[in-house]
Amino acid sequence: MAAAAILLLACAVVAPCAHAQDAPAPLQESPVPPPPAPRHSTSLKSTVDLVALHVTVTDKKGDLITTLEKNNFEVYEDKVRQDISLFSRADIPVTAGLVIDNSGSMREKRPQVNAAAMTFVKTSNPQDEMFVVNFNDEYYLDTPGDFTNSQQALDDALSRIDTRGSTALRDAVIASLSHLKKGHRDKRVLLLVTDGDDDASRASFPEMMRAIEKSDATIYAIGVFSQDDREHDKRMVRDSSRVLREIAEASGGRAYFPADLSQVTPICQRVAREIRSQYTIGYYPSNMARNGSFRMVRVKVLSPKGMGKLDVRTRAGYFAPSADAGN
Repeated sequence: MAAAAILLLACAVVAPCAHAQDAPAPLQESPVPPPPAPRHSTSLKSTVDLVALHVTVTDKKGDLITTLEKNNFEVYEDKVRQDISLFSRADIPVTAGLVIDNSGSMREKRPQVNAAAMTFVKTSNPQDEMFVVNFNDEYYLDTPGDFTNSQQALDDALSRIDTRGSTALRDAVIASLSHLKKGHRDKRVLLLVTDGDDDASRASFPEMMRAIEKSDATIYAIGVFSQDDREHDKRMVRDSSRVLREIAEASGGRAYFPADLSQVTPICQRVAREIRSQYTIGYYPSNMARNGSFRMVRVKVLSPKGMGKLDVRTRAGYFAPSADAGN
């Protein structure tokens, strides 16, 4: 298996979209789980038809821009400008999942990957609720209960290193996105670490992408490829990079490709700071049809004088509710 290590970070609310007989099963506790905490079954629901976008703005150097006002933004849905009804920039807590590849080829990488993941935890809002999923050809919930904000519990869960088997990346992503539906925060995150290609999932790539599109997730990807991979497995590196970029761009996140593992920790710090510095922009769509169609979304930023060109990121779109959808 190739030696690519990949970190993904995402905010999400989604259920698996594979056919019933092929869909990844719900998360199950590890065969040797820590003592369970009380489980919470309450799912959050969006306010009626309000589309909420988590928006990141950076300058040409990649530095975060956090001083913009509502009048610096325009929102378009299917090329039609929308009226902004909600605007804020606040450090709100998130629900986050750390989804870590535990396949055989990750054995030498896990210590540094775990340290980087804990850096993300420590840099995040203390009120965040998180969970850890370790996966190879199966996937297990390794934190006590559904969520925790205990750094020790998260560190213990990340330390469950039993690297073996294959990589069911797509299945683990879909199941983890579904698990986020149990969260108590309106903003949601996944951190996924993997190396090499998916060689064990039942779900297809289009099914995983549809699950991402059906969510309000922001996904951050960090792909770390060894020098040997870059020289002798260029096709894997190219294909894996493409997949990560597609995942990140669809969700409004970003894919990172550091030269070596030592750069993963500062990237995790940056991602945590970015999540805490995003704008939230909400609007009620002018297209009120409840037809379940996919609506393309674009946010345009109007740079204040002297600030230069700014880059803006948010999710690519969303699925409109269906007329027969339940309340």
